[in-house]
Amino acid sequence: MARMQGKSMKQVPPYDSTEKCNSSMQVTRAADYGVRVMVHLATLPADSRVFLPDLAEATAAPESFLSKVLQALARAELISSRRGKRGGFAILSRGRQATMREVIDAIDGPICLNVCLNGGKQCERKSWCPAHPVWARAQRAMADVLMSVTVSSLAAKSAPPVPASAVPITN
Repeated sequence: MARMQGKSMKQVPPYDSTEKCNSSMQVTRAADYGVRVMVHLATLPADSRVFLPDLAEATAAPESFLSKVLQALARAELISSRRGKRGGFAILSRGRQATMREVIDAIDGPICLNVCLNGGKQCERKSWCPAHPVWARAQRAMADVLMSVTVSSLAAKSAPPVPASAVPITN
């Protein structure tokens, strides 16, 4: 135990990814599924469309939940969606080049580690709060990391076999 001003303070161990995370500071399940879908679609040939049940199976995501994620990705113009026998979902060129941050933003909106960093209203405490610059630096670092990785670069690292259910796009 470390001592600080005569008080006992628990020492924080180094980060260990094997420990259970109980923090609210984590990517939402929807954003995680969004990244999974984008990476999966990017591993397929450019002329492929995939149906929802196949995407759900490939990403281990529930169909009902994944359908909402796919709608958000389509609204952000990262994927296209078509109904019917020749329908399904296909990644667009913009989607292949999208960064992880753009995918997460499409699902959840901008990442904000603390309310004081919310782009709208200015924080009253900003000028005198000693934690504000730390929060700002942490958010910038996270954004930089997420902006440094594209969907296509992640897909290049995973490249699973093309499922038989992927159908070529025909206009």
